[in-house]
Amino acid sequence: MKAHPLSPALIRQFSRYVVVGGLAFIVDFSVLYLLTEKAGLHYLVSATVGFLAGLVTNYLLCVAWIFDFRALSNKAHEFLVFGIIGIAGLLLNNLLLYLFTEFVAFHYLISKSLAAILILLFNFSLRRSLLFSDRGRSHD
Repeated sequence: MKAHPLSPALIRQFSRYVVVGGLAFIVDFSVLYLLTEKAGLHYLVSATVGFLAGLVTNYLLCVAWIFDFRALSNKAHEFLVFGIIGIAGLLLNNLLLYLFTEFVAFHYLISKSLAAILILLFNFSLRRSLLFSDRGRSHD
């Protein structure tokens, strides 16, 4: 019989992912704010640096605390795929940040908050299905 899509394991993973995502978001958001407000960088440049700092934070906490199964035995390949998903998330994040800020006229920090919610769902879905799902075999 097929497992229910909202199994206790999935709920536990997603709950932990939200906590980890929150911590990574704090890193990301803080870097964005500091580089934009204190260092004078353009908000999109700051957002990129912040997102990458959050990506590293997210990866380390995901493999240490959230996901029990690792689909890839090669950790370099795993981080590469994790990073590629992160880069896709970064592009989507910056697009949403730009659209919300420039066309909807939200403050860039409000735009970032809205984009982060969407990116959380995007990243969890892809990372869980591609990297941390036990679909019967491990591969590289």
